[in-house]
Amino acid sequence: MTAPELLEFDRAHIWHPYAALKNSPRVRLVESASGVNLKLKDGSELIDGVASWWCVAHGHNHPAIVEAIKKQSEKLSHVMFGGFTHESAVNLAYELTKKTPEGLNKVFFADSGSIAVEVAAKMAVQYQYARGYPAKGKLIALKGGYHGDTCTCMALSDPDGMHTLFRQILPTHYFGEPDDMGSIEVAFQQHRGEIAGIICEPYFQAANAMRFYSPKFLKQLREFCDKHNLVLIFDEIAAGFYRTGPLWAHSRAEVKPDIMTVGKALTGGHITLAATIASEKIADTISNSSIPAFMHGPTYMANPLACAAGVASLKLFEESDYESKVKRIEGELIEGVSPCREFDNVLDVHAEGAVGIVKVRRLPSREDIDRIIDSYGVWLRPFSNFIYTMPPLVSTTEDISRITEAMRALASCPPGPEISGDFHE
Repeated sequence: MTAPELLEFDRAHIWHPYAALKNSPRVRLVESASGVNLKLKDGSELIDGVASWWCVAHGHNHPAIVEAIKKQSEKLSHVMFGGFTHESAVNLAYELTKKTPEGLNKVFFADSGSIAVEVAAKMAVQYQYARGYPAKGKLIALKGGYHGDTCTCMALSDPDGMHTLFRQILPTHYFGEPDDMGSIEVAFQQHRGEIAGIICEPYFQAANAMRFYSPKFLKQLREFCDKHNLVLIFDEIAAGFYRTGPLWAHSRAEVKPDIMTVGKALTGGHITLAATIASEKIADTISNSSIPAFMHGPTYMANPLACAAGVASLKLFEESDYESKVKRIEGELIEGVSPCREFDNVLDVHAEGAVGIVKVRRLPSREDIDRIIDSYGVWLRPFSNFIYTMPPLVSTTEDISRITEAMRALASCPPGPEISGDFHE
């Protein structure tokens, strides 16, 4: 098909994330990608200012990761993980547990971040079952949080967020506020016989709230979970792998979870893979119970191609000083987005790590967003009332300058009409 035919078939038949089939936002036909750049079929290029939803840490089509996938494909593209293992899975688990907090070394590979969170929730519940508390099947989560689009993940995300349409099919969980231990204690006291654990995005809430909160709160959660024998889950899928500065966002609090989830940058954004990593205490308690098998098993669990990409990605993280790269990016983002405070439509501005956020009263019109993207050559995907960037961690000073220039242009636009979920994450 020609480019127009491809786009026409797409418009008629293919759903895109958080978009309608009719009168949907414009989509652009990508031909190839390299580094921070997306090359479109029409010959134009865009800097990927959101790292293709925050996962392309090392840049698109990194030769080391591409080569790892090619080599693996020549030997083994897939094999069921039930009854088999393979070198790439073992190597990835080994490399991953070298980077996780001490004692977190039991790895469950998942197809995606959402599945990793589903697995973490099931681990918490099965752990409490193994302890002799079968009624403990609920979690406390944080308002403003986002953990994915599968049912348990939606139920653990902001109860007033993007998933309210599906409340009738979602299980009930309970919520507190970030930086407010009183709200956590109230939720626990009201439902203490049901609570298996607490889940949060440590330090940085991404796709729903785009906000940072105090590391002290993570310490308070750890103490509270220890006191009441609750499982503490840190969802590091968005914030991990240096996105907020250090390797893990929770390291600022100098505490460790019982279970953590990782994904997105795990493979450098080259192929889907995530992992749920449990402590020895969690794993041993489940393993020594009347139901010793952990009851989950995706078809593509530990896919060899994805695991090979993960090993290559983790080696890249080891070989380069990403903490310093992100520190430079942080300074450039602060300098680049701070002038947005002057614009009438802007409510707040924040930049930390490789995250730059401009909160506006209302987003510009769809036409203005497309115009800025095209004229500045920068791919941004505003949502809710946020204009933001989470660029590849290999972005240069020039890349960041162009990204923030486009953000300033968007922030200076007049507010557009009220829109539905078209630009939502």
